[in-house]
Amino acid sequence: MADADPKNLSDAHTEMPSLKGRKAIITGGTTGIGRAIAVLLASEGVEIFTCGRDEQHLKDGLERINEVGKGDGIALDLAKREDLDRFFTEAEKRLGSYDIAIINAAVPVDGLTTTSEEDAWYAVATDYAAYVMSAHKSVSHLKDKGNLVLIGSMSAHSLGGSGSVYAGMKKGIQGFAEALHKELGSKGIKVGLIEPGLTGADFQYPDIPADKQREMINEDKMLRAEDIAVAVHFMLTQPRRAVVMQLAMTQRVSDE
Repeated sequence: MADADPKNLSDAHTEMPSLKGRKAIITGGTTGIGRAIAVLLASEGVEIFTCGRDEQHLKDGLERINEVGKGDGIALDLAKREDLDRFFTEAEKRLGSYDIAIINAAVPVDGLTTTSEEDAWYAVATDYAAYVMSAHKSVSHLKDKGNLVLIGSMSAHSLGGSGSVYAGMKKGIQGFAEALHKELGSKGIKVGLIEPGLTGADFQYPDIPADKQREMINEDKMLRAEDIAVAVHFMLTQPRRAVVMQLAMTQRVSDE
């Protein structure tokens, strides 16, 4: 009996544009979610320029990025205006122009009454002001062809008093992303927001130590940073006509 004719699968999947040859800046790409994004994109042929606050974390992150692709970076603190300016100046020197901007760097912070004034100022500078200004500085590079991806948090959907400062900022980022989609879409810039749930990273220290995180991930009670990287990859590999505006990703609901 003759073999059946090959199936025509031309309408089974939309075209997925290649990422090879693209260039990306990633804030906070040396640990956790940012590092996972950097590694995955580098493995797909994207040249990376990133930053982190810790020299050793930067060294470790870049070593892994360059095992699978090409990347560079600088150690600095985006809460400081002069450091944020320096990051984007160096990114332009190293990459020339770039067409992907992943705004990710953030710090944890608790509720208003349990957070010192100094810590609150620092968190707002890092988690909100630096997001807005990083987007502002990226726009000129992204026109007509670019992707701007903001990493938010599921905290924006479950506002709680114990984390009021953090949740409030993430709600602000949610609104910022929605408005930016409308503002920048006509300029050829695709804007997307990814809102992860509980994700394994040093961001969770000291509340959830590394061994506990591994246990929770193995029990499907916590996401891996790599899960979020895959969501970013999904956003970036849609055809230009399709914009994934918001992607919420949370851990499996447990019966416990």
